[in-house]
Amino acid sequence: MNELMADDANLTIRHATAEDAAELSCIESVCFPPAEAASAAVIHARLAAYPECFWLLCGEDGSIISFINGFATDDRDLDDDMYDDPSRHDPHGDWQMIFGVDTVPAWRHRGYASLLMRHVIVDARAAGRLGLVLTCKDRLVDFYARFGYVDEGISDSTHGDVVWHQMRLTF
Repeated sequence: MNELMADDANLTIRHATAEDAAELSCIESVCFPPAEAASAAVIHARLAAYPECFWLLCGEDGSIISFINGFATDDRDLDDDMYDDPSRHDPHGDWQMIFGVDTVPAWRHRGYASLLMRHVIVDARAAGRLGLVLTCKDRLVDFYARFGYVDEGISDSTHGDVVWHQMRLTF
């Protein structure tokens, strides 16, 4: 938690538990259109398989402000099947995939997603990963580039019938 700013001293970053599933599902449903959002069942399955790959930024009252989730794998590229198949998670995998960066709308534009992303990057490096991979829409390429992610072009992913850029941060 050492990267939290002084005025954010009452914020905490933690990993998810099964008890967070309902709140995470609710946040996911307001952050992404229905075709892109993980269903409640998928959130439950992900939490059962890899709770350590859910990073939650929580307010003083414990409510979730922002979260990032994904899994680790030796596969270099993010593909659509990864979103719904938690059995592909390898806790010792080379690459930390990022499936979603969600911030409750009332808490956006305060730097919380950035703060959490920096934390996830530090954790992935400490876990010995080669780096992180995510896909994003064109409008977010510059946002992720600020963390060192490199745009590898249009992804093969068609998740939610959207055009995605694959971005990679290599350590």
